[in-house]
Amino acid sequence: MKLLIAFSLLIVLIVFQEQISWFSLSIPASPGYYQDGDFVVGGLFSLRVTAGDTRSKFGFKDTISMPDIVYADLTKHYQHMLALVFAIEKINKDPDILFNMSLGFYVFNVDFIEMKAMESSMALLSGQSPAVPNYSCRPEKTKKLVAVIGGISTGISTQISRVLSLYNVPQISYAPFDQSLGTGVQLQSPYQFPVHTTALYQGIIQLLLYFTWVWVGLVVPDDVRGELFLRDITEEMNNHGLCVAFAEKVPEFPARDTINRKLFMERFILTRVIVAFGDTYSLLRFVYNIYCNTPFGNIWITTSDWDITTFPFQQNVGYTYFGGGLSFSVHTDEILEFKDFLRSVQPRKYPQDIFLQDVWSILFECPYLDKDWIRELSQCEQNGNLSTRPLYLWDMNTSPSSYKVHFAVYAIAEALHEELSLTVEGDSLRKGGPRALLPWKLHPFLQKYQLGRSSNEQNVMNNEVSATKLDIFNYQSLQSGTEAQVKVGEFVFESHSVQHFSLNDKIIMWGEHHNKTPFSVCSQSCPLGFRKSPVEGKPFCCFDCLPCPDGEIANETDMDQCIKCPEDQYPNKQRNWCLPKITAFLSHEDTLGAVLVSVAISLSVFSAMILGLFICYRDTPIVRANNRNLSYLLLVSLMLCFFCSLIFIGQPRTVTCVLRQTIFGVVFSIAISAILAKTFIVVVAFKAIKPGSTLQTWMVTRFSNAIVCCGSIIQVCICAVWLGTYPPFPDVDMQSEFGQIILWCNEGSTLAFYCVLGYLGFLASLSLLIAFLARRLPDTFNEAKTITFSMLVFCSVWISFVPTYLSSKGKTMVAVEILAILASSAGLLGCIFLPKCFVILLRSGGLPRKKFSI
Repeated sequence: MKLLIAFSLLIVLIVFQEQISWFSLSIPASPGYYQDGDFVVGGLFSLRVTAGDTRSKFGFKDTISMPDIVYADLTKHYQHMLALVFAIEKINKDPDILFNMSLGFYVFNVDFIEMKAMESSMALLSGQSPAVPNYSCRPEKTKKLVAVIGGISTGISTQISRVLSLYNVPQISYAPFDQSLGTGVQLQSPYQFPVHTTALYQGIIQLLLYFTWVWVGLVVPDDVRGELFLRDITEEMNNHGLCVAFAEKVPEFPARDTINRKLFMERFILTRVIVAFGDTYSLLRFVYNIYCNTPFGNIWITTSDWDITTFPFQQNVGYTYFGGGLSFSVHTDEILEFKDFLRSVQPRKYPQDIFLQDVWSILFECPYLDKDWIRELSQCEQNGNLSTRPLYLWDMNTSPSSYKVHFAVYAIAEALHEELSLTVEGDSLRKGGPRALLPWKLHPFLQKYQLGRSSNEQNVMNNEVSATKLDIFNYQSLQSGTEAQVKVGEFVFESHSVQHFSLNDKIIMWGEHHNKTPFSVCSQSCPLGFRKSPVEGKPFCCFDCLPCPDGEIANETDMDQCIKCPEDQYPNKQRNWCLPKITAFLSHEDTLGAVLVSVAISLSVFSAMILGLFICYRDTPIVRANNRNLSYLLLVSLMLCFFCSLIFIGQPRTVTCVLRQTIFGVVFSIAISAILAKTFIVVVAFKAIKPGSTLQTWMVTRFSNAIVCCGSIIQVCICAVWLGTYPPFPDVDMQSEFGQIILWCNEGSTLAFYCVLGYLGFLASLSLLIAFLARRLPDTFNEAKTITFSMLVFCSVWISFVPTYLSSKGKTMVAVEILAILASSAGLLGCIFLPKCFVILLRSGGLPRKKFSI
């Protein structure tokens, strides 16, 4: 097995040597900063953004090198290097950690160029710069190398790992955690500082929900990490009812800008809140586009990997673009005495530190030389203090990357301590002097700490950490005129069911363009009484607001569906609340009810007066004509018709519902039957009977009674069947009238009700037909004409009643039936009896008796 591993390593070395054969001794390497020690820790940092290695224009083996084109000086990144120096100084002051041995460092600035990272890694292994692949030119340096810290991005870390993994040198990357890092061809993947990405997603979601920002833009680098973030955060947003307005993928700087400026402006003007995921370098192209297209007023939500306070293209304008932004940072404790150390840093304290000299000349604005774009350090302040520099150039607070570097140095020191503890027995190490330590022996000890490799190796950092705490910072401009990142809240994530989100929104400042919390929605919130209606072709956060339909309400804003009110309630005018319905029926207290009662009683009294008049003049010819008993019966039935309309008025009850239609049907059938009998008497008297015949008396007394009895009994039978099968009953109607519960009598069997009306119509039609035929018969007292006219009025009323009744609702329907009863009864009363009353009262008892008098 060992032979197989050795053979595999040899093959990889041969392949790698072929890949890097273009390196030669004449290639100028980036200068480094070296401090000797018994053990040396390598450091690869990125302090600038340049156009790339200019040797590529001439060929890798050419010795001509053009000056780097510097796009941005990231002076804050120098704090990462100082964190390494500070940690090593602290470790060297404690003799118990390394058993009185010292720790040194060898650091390089690789900018953000992968080729420089690989070249500097080889310089660490060969001991000199320029590097000589596969050779140890200065053993006193290379044998002391125990581990390397770097780089700041996935691409840089990958290239470093390609070199260091061949020699099994431990590498600790302080780049944002990337699952894809270490899954390539290298033998050993670097250790990383992973972040609980689920906690970050949930923290962002909780922040968006807190401010009800539902229309959010996403900005990610155009790489694997960006794709994973875009996929996961989009899913989480959809699960919580949030919408992605757009997703902007940013190419790595200095890639060619292919942005559609019009679309870019539209997106960032219409979308107020932007979630940006990435680091300072990967989003540099995006920052440049922001600077060129000047969209102001956005609220930025990001992580500490992207320092929004740094605006490299123009100094002191970062707050104008990103002021009020909110950033998430993994909670870390402040490094003790680190701020005091930063205050003490000056060029004269570290004269060998070439990086400090460059950074110092930028921080304190040293003047340029006359001919070259090189700052002259001797012409600016030498005794300055880093704490006086503005936030866009320097930050005295420990950055997350600096904390990682500091932690990595101590992890390496602790691993060395554990390894040395196995070889030290008493003072034997001091007597024998320090011995070279093989770097690969530190792996078992590094794996004990909160460091891990790619997820496929099952040893990722923080596997046993139960909770992740994220601090929330707000980019503010203070009253003193300085800028600062102020902590405004925190988010603690234990699980999807156990989360703690706290935010002090009173101290949040929203930048230069907002005086209060901004809104970020696709559509304005639907007010009470309205529901959301999706807009075709747009996300669910875009909608129209439609009023709730009749009978429904929306008592909350942004409701998807309106709520139907209970049957005993109705919506108010705003349709945001259900009110209890009032019961309504045709009562005696109503104006309409009182009028109908008055009319019915008046007509009944009038019928009684006519009946009394007829009784007083019962012996007169006009009263005796056409059977006075039928006249009495007709007047009584009409009086009952007027009275039966009173049953329809008042609150419906079981008794009244049963009686109103049956009494109406029977009484009206008696009245129409009496009129029919009168009509038959006229016809029979003139057509079938000779004057003085003995058959006349029998005809009057028997035939008329038979007609009335038969006509009434048939109607009684119809009503009996109706009441025996499906009788009327009290019911409620909650839908017909808005805001009212109508109490009414349900007819039970609609067929039976219309059979009653149909039978009355049959009797009336028969009477009309016979009376019409007998209208021209001679006789002074011939009632055929008056009966014809009365039947025309009766039929007209009830024919118009049917459609009106069917189209009416509530108590109006009852009033229509009462009016039909009163109108038809009054028509019969007026057409048949008023002419007779006129004759009786104005002609002194009537005309002289004829031979034909009944």
